Amino acid sequence: MTVVSDSSPLITFARIGCFDLLRDLFTEIHIPNEVYAEVVIMGEGLPGAVEVARSDWIEVSPAQNVRGTASSVAKTGLGRGEISAIFLAKELSADLVLMEERRARRYAQAEGLAVVGCVGILESLFEHGYVKDLREIYQRLIQH
Repeated sequence: MTVVSDSSPLITFARIGCFDLLRDLFTEIHIPNEVYAEVVIMGEGLPGAVEVARSDWIEVSPAQNVRGTASSVAKTGLGRGEISAIFLAKELSADLVLMEERRARRYAQAEGLAVVGCVGILESLFEHGYVKDLREIYQRLIQH
């Protein structure tokens, strides 16, 4: 399964102490350079930075449509990371995009991509037996 992620799910799962569960569910996650920069470089010292930088199961894959990124950011009002993740997902024919922001999810779905947010990921983790107490994790999610 080819999975592409925006920064929000990576940061959120690091904040709630469940980052490594992403690897259990998705053996490899692709992120564009812009997401890596948001999480690791600009987010240095914040949740997700060390986790993403050290994860050998996260593949940094540059999106090829650099010109389209700038114009889509201007047209949609979405962030560079979100647009780059959508472009990369299309280029890789991704099976799934991990994305939290509602407008970005709608745009990705309009582009024909399957999208899931943090709650959907947690539900999948529970269904596959990686999470035993979903209520406790939801509480951590709400706190963060």
